[in-house]
Amino acid sequence: MTQDVLNNDISADQASTIAGINDFILGYLGYDLRLVKILEVADQSEDCLANTYAGLLWMLSETGDVPSEARRYHERAAQSVTNALPREKLLFSVLEASIADDPEAIIRLTDRILAQWPRDLVILKLRQYHDFIRGRFEDMLAVALRSEDAAGDVAALHGMLAFAYEQCHDLPAAERSARTALAMDASEPWAQHALAHVFLTQGRIDEGTAFLEERSAGWKTLTSFMDTHLWWHLALFYLARNRVSDAVSVYDQHCWTRERSFSQDQVGAVSLLVRLELAGADVEDRWTDLANWLTSRQDDVSQPFLTLQYLYGLLRAHRPEGQHLLRRIEGLSGQNLPDQRAWDLVGIPLARGLNAYLHNENASALLSFNAALPHLQDIGGSHAQRDLFIQIHQNLQRRMSQA
Repeated sequence: MTQDVLNNDISADQASTIAGINDFILGYLGYDLRLVKILEVADQSEDCLANTYAGLLWMLSETGDVPSEARRYHERAAQSVTNALPREKLLFSVLEASIADDPEAIIRLTDRILAQWPRDLVILKLRQYHDFIRGRFEDMLAVALRSEDAAGDVAALHGMLAFAYEQCHDLPAAERSARTALAMDASEPWAQHALAHVFLTQGRIDEGTAFLEERSAGWKTLTSFMDTHLWWHLALFYLARNRVSDAVSVYDQHCWTRERSFSQDQVGAVSLLVRLELAGADVEDRWTDLANWLTSRQDDVSQPFLTLQYLYGLLRAHRPEGQHLLRRIEGLSGQNLPDQRAWDLVGIPLARGLNAYLHNENASALLSFNAALPHLQDIGGSHAQRDLFIQIHQNLQRRMSQA
């Protein structure tokens, strides 16, 4: 029986397919660009797992819909699923549930997989992703803890634990897990990321700045999201010390230089531009440039956390697509979406509040913000990311007090 790099049984028997599967596992866990090799490998293989991984990679691209390539790899995987191992069949079902936009099925399936195969850290990370985007931070931690005994020898597991602890406000445990991961692998990016969160939350600004600056040279080989997001965190440390010009340089040289069509790069850019503007920087031309990439998001209401930032960027740049997206958001009221609660309690009122804020309709904006902010966790995103809306609310209050 063949095994993958984490000692899970796999049915693949060709060396090139096994290598591609391992590249995807290590690349996905470590935010390394090698993960995309699975696409070429899957195109040349009938292996169910290889094609399932390729389909899942496309589903993680956050295009706002179901990518046709995800469906294509699903069809390829389906042709060999009867010969797949039990774990591989369940992974194929996870891909099916992802395409069907059935998050509860994904939760059930990932629980089942991890109960039997706790070293399937791809599924653990995928499960944490789905918990994270819905604000289920305690679930993120619980599911990682269940794999700790079986996978405690893997640095990435401790990185996942660290970030989950941080999102659950257990900062000492988060730091311990992050440092455990970094002692095993100093380049482990998710542990670096979790420790950056800890430093920022605890106000250890100089320590956090030095920590990230020292490691920044190693980020070039990471995926676009991880590279730009770690730089985003460094920019937050600069802003905390009023180093506004340094933060602007981070935006220009790092945060908005990679995959400009990717969702996470886009919202990272929106979020940083808002913060730069609140700090007094003149970033007007950058809004125009960014909005050119956001116009394709005018119908993207796949995740409220992402959509609200697309909306802000379009409205701030005075693009008509912003009003179109606002109407799409308002049209979600009263539907029966998987994340309907998040839209009703946060997404819809906050979208109206952002629109009013940018049009200097202060009283209306305040009402909408006050309705949405108590439920902000429901839209997912990290504490540091959601703090964007808190900062806008605070600026709104300052504006009103000075009127």
